[in-house]
Amino acid sequence: MGKRDDLIAKYADDLKTKCGMTPDMDLLTKVTIGCGPAIYNADASTVAGSDKSELETVKKNFLEKKLGLKDGPELDAAIDAVIETYGKSERNKFRAVIYYMLTKHFGKESIYA
Repeated sequence: MGKRDDLIAKYADDLKTKCGMTPDMDLLTKVTIGCGPAIYNADASTVAGSDKSELETVKKNFLEKKLGLKDGPELDAAIDAVIETYGKSERNKFRAVIYYMLTKHFGKESIYA
């Protein structure tokens, strides 16, 4: 197994243990690949759930650009819900896991088909 496979296994474990979800491994793999080299950078691979500018970046770069959603209060509500599910006290919130949960939340799996 390569480094990416190890990370995907770690993300799947977070989804199971911390978020109470059974991950769709195919989708999780595609979302992880979609994150690009950021998954290998300690800072870029995580999302600071309490950092407003970081959450704004998730909204602009992922929800609006990647998933093609229109800006509105439902985007902020979805990000808040995902952070809540992951656990506000959870220090390492992996970007790929957050993106996976947002993709599922909005039913945008077809973007990764």
